[in-house]
Amino acid sequence: MSSVSYEASKGIANKTILILGAITIIEVLIALAGKGYLIDGLHFPHMIMGLVMVILSAYKARLIMFEFMHLKYELPAFVKTVIIPTALLIWFIIALIVEGGYYFGSRQSVKNPVKTEIKK
Repeated sequence: MSSVSYEASKGIANKTILILGAITIIEVLIALAGKGYLIDGLHFPHMIMGLVMVILSAYKARLIMFEFMHLKYELPAFVKTVIIPTALLIWFIIALIVEGGYYFGSRQSVKNPVKTEIKK
């Protein structure tokens, strides 16, 4: 932030904080409305609510990283050294969740096998 004045950087920080606050309020309203707390009988599917929450949270994380961690002002190579491992970590977590679900399903089929009668 070598070429940005104090007043300009203060304005950027205030704008970023307002955007983060607005997104948080939208997330809370979506969660409350989707569960039926705001309007009786209105329920959103959990998959859609979860997807919207993940997208909004990812945008907030990007905004925080680029503005408050100053990645916006760094060299592109340095930004890639931060973003690529983060993306790989997210992929690893998703892979573990999928594999864990498969393992849980396999264990349930071993614990409760289908009983067949053997005829003599």
